Amino acid sequence: MESKNLVDIAEAFPQLAIDLKYATADNLTGQPIYRDARCLLHVDAVKALAKSINIAKIAGYRLLVLDAYRPPAAQAILWQACPNQDYVAPLTRGSNHSRGTAVDVTLLDEHGKIVDMGTGFDEMSEHSHPYHPAVPVQAQRNRLMLNAIMLGGGFTGIATEWWHFELPGSESYLLIDGVFGCYSSPQAENISL
Repeated sequence: MESKNLVDIAEAFPQLAIDLKYATADNLTGQPIYRDARCLLHVDAVKALAKSINIAKIAGYRLLVLDAYRPPAAQAILWQACPNQDYVAPLTRGSNHSRGTAVDVTLLDEHGKIVDMGTGFDEMSEHSHPYHPAVPVQAQRNRLMLNAIMLGGGFTGIATEWWHFELPGSESYLLIDGVFGCYSSPQAENISL
């Protein structure tokens, strides 16, 4: 158990696949953002994730977590890289990731391979919208399966990113800071939180 109502989900679910993209350079900024590869969620979101993990197993899949709790300083770096509120929450509102109530996920098949979702994680374009008509039919079906799995656990999706799910009413949770550090970017240092 972590402080500030955050739980380390790698410890809570040892079999869960985790690839924290913002702890690597494999993200929209092209550089690591998180100093620590710690995958944390608010205790309320952990309860929903437990249900989604079980639903995925029944459906023949496993979840792969790509992001969970995100420090506000990391949100500033992402906003600098993509100042478009369709894809990155503006700092004035704060991200539900920074409340510990949002999680980015995809599916793994029975062989442990990532399921085709039509776009990669962090592709900030209309093709990443959950129901874009230009996405191949099988990828649309995979997105629908992921959505059903996460909805069954108690999460809701958003209109612009097939991978993003959050607890209903997330805005009522407080922003959480001071949990772990981020690498700074020269541009982000000029942004006041």
